[in-house]
Amino acid sequence: MRHPLIAACAGAMLLLVSGCGARDNSAEARRAIEDVNVIDETNLNDIMLTVADPTEAVNYFKRASAAAPDRLDLQRGLAASLVRAKAITEATGAWQSVAAHPQATPSDKVQYADALIRAGRWNEAEAQLNAIPPTYETFERYKLEAMVADSNKRWAKADSFYEIAASLTTQPAGVMNNWGYSKLSRGDFDAAERLFAEAIGHDRDLFTAKNNLVLARGAQRKYDLPVVPMSQTEQAQLMHTLALAAIKQGDVAIGKGLLRSAVDTHPQHFEAAARSLAALEANVAR
Repeated sequence: MRHPLIAACAGAMLLLVSGCGARDNSAEARRAIEDVNVIDETNLNDIMLTVADPTEAVNYFKRASAAAPDRLDLQRGLAASLVRAKAITEATGAWQSVAAHPQATPSDKVQYADALIRAGRWNEAEAQLNAIPPTYETFERYKLEAMVADSNKRWAKADSFYEIAASLTTQPAGVMNNWGYSKLSRGDFDAAERLFAEAIGHDRDLFTAKNNLVLARGAQRKYDLPVVPMSQTEQAQLMHTLALAAIKQGDVAIGKGLLRSAVDTHPQHFEAAARSLAALEANVAR
């Protein structure tokens, strides 16, 4: 189905053509058509990069790039669409070509580093980020810098980069969740708990942060659920996570109680919790 904005542009083109034809001015008509076609294509590219099906977007940009191989914007669109489609190996190659282009921008190199990280090629990602001028300061750049520092266990650098990244966006929930997970992996459970709570404060629907918050609390033997927004299903899932954390630390009786509560709380049959409870009771019986 054509996007309303594209349809409007097409309608505008027809009006321009008929108007120009009435004046018998073919040169002006051609210019008008070209201008509208550029608007039409620009909006179609934006739609493909955001709301279109990822596979459909990949096919569109492949065709467009093949027809106009000198168009860097279409190469960028293909690379970004491949990331959306989770075709990471192909996306890495596409972003490499874009980043090597004479007209490539620092943003292109950041996107290439992102693709390299998704492919697990951390050293190459770090090299790409190091090649970007320090004056280029964006949320995406510092988010990736923090992740690379994390992977190298350079904790002070990671904390600094996470803090900068969070200050450069109006939606810091995701980066705060990542920062909290970094703290959790280091054993700094109190700081992790605080950061996960902040992430949820910015995005109450971020279930990953809720689950991580429960893990941080469980590591401190805090076995009550935190006071955060949650649905009944989420409550059951978080009880299950907390139960496993308790069992892992040897608090089996508490874990068993939490599993029973998870099964009872879930609005449907909670297979994972029921299976864990059955396995635990069978083990105790033996």
